[in-house]
Amino acid sequence: MAVIRRGDRVLAIRRGPAVPYGGWWSLPSGRIEAGESQAQAVVREVAEEVGLEVTPLAKVWECATDDGAYLLHWWTARPHGHELSLDAREVAEARWITRAEYLALEPAFQLDRAFFESVLPTLDDP
Repeated sequence: MAVIRRGDRVLAIRRGPAVPYGGWWSLPSGRIEAGESQAQAVVREVAEEVGLEVTPLAKVWECATDDGAYLLHWWTARPHGHELSLDAREVAEARWITRAEYLALEPAFQLDRAFFESVLPTLDDP
């Protein structure tokens, strides 16, 4: 998971029709490919999904997916630029939102909400 922040806002995406849980809100994410580090996967997945170049900063949390099928690695990342170019198959919409705005989005994953409620407030400003 890529926690991309600009001030008090985080980049959230509404998943597109070509991915599981299409229409659900989350953060940019994806699977680690063979031979790829977690940080490299963050860079690649963010570029693929929203067309943004980022620098991974630190792994800040990990948790299983809501269904327990995968382990998610949450990384903060600094964006370079502001222009987004969404892959419409994977991302239906993207918004820079506050913590409170994310918590009001529906549908969203329970563990994503847990991150926004418990972990995000403890992170240093980007």
